[in-house]
Amino acid sequence: MRSGLVSNGLAGQYEVISSPVPSVSVVVPVRDEVESLPHLLEAIASTLNASNLSYEIICVDDGSTDGSAQLLKEQAQNRNDLKAVILRRNYGQTAAMAAGFYYARGKAVVTLDADLQNDPADIPMLLAKLEEGYDLVSGWRLNRQDAALTRLLPSKIANWLIRRITSVDIHDYGCSLKAYRAELVADMNLYGELHRFLPALAYIEGARITEMPVRHHARRFGRSKYGLSRTFRVVMDLLTIAFMKKFLTRPMHVFGLWGLISMLSGGAIGIYLTWVKLALGQDIGDRPLLILAVLLLVTGVQLFCFGLLAELLMRTYHESQGRPIYRVREIVTAKEVE
Repeated sequence: MRSGLVSNGLAGQYEVISSPVPSVSVVVPVRDEVESLPHLLEAIASTLNASNLSYEIICVDDGSTDGSAQLLKEQAQNRNDLKAVILRRNYGQTAAMAAGFYYARGKAVVTLDADLQNDPADIPMLLAKLEEGYDLVSGWRLNRQDAALTRLLPSKIANWLIRRITSVDIHDYGCSLKAYRAELVADMNLYGELHRFLPALAYIEGARITEMPVRHHARRFGRSKYGLSRTFRVVMDLLTIAFMKKFLTRPMHVFGLWGLISMLSGGAIGIYLTWVKLALGQDIGDRPLLILAVLLLVTGVQLFCFGLLAELLMRTYHESQGRPIYRVREIVTAKEVE
């Protein structure tokens, strides 16, 4: 989350932001949505003004080439509720969301796509649910208005797989419409394609998570930026999430376990081959078991070394950033007697 300092245009000099903290920051990653943006901004403003919520809209342009960046600049100069963050090039949706989280100042953060398929009218409902004690409320597009073969089927398979691996029972990981508590967003570091797995990352941070049905509209302008080509990256990031969920602070437990199993297996085969050679006098030089024994022993040593290196990296990660290995939800003490 961004602090209360902003550059005043002079090198190395900053001034304090004196504006009050808004109730909600709406973060919108943008990529080539110049036709949708005016409608989206008005819909967000109309909804939140009608709900009497103080708010800010943070649109992050992720290397658009259709004039979206210029439109956002013009809108931001004429609106007090809009902050336009223009990235130098296309970094991907995860980076755009990370930038939006960094500049957000609200007590709650809401994300949604810029293509008008998410409905801003659902934002107050998500925020109300957040007030019930949840840290993250995820949208669930029950009636998706997308192509069945290229979008719906792959999405259903991916959601089922993610639920199985992460143990986070969310039906629609791909829905960008989500509401977060600001302190939760501050704890999550995004990279790769991890914006798809924000509920799983939140679960790792100990968040209370729920989901709510939200509306979904057919795309009115432009074309989708998503396709089957992202499948490989999603699978790789899913493996990363699965590892982080179980072994983020204890990687030696997984590498050391498999290294020990490999070394014991290789050692057992080696002992058997030694007995065959010495007790039975049989030749073992051309036996595949000998190669397997050596391979298992070498693999076991390598896994052990990977585990030690991973332990050192994890310690560096936590200690260099001052990040504890736990998260405190609240502290309750007895009131002091006057």
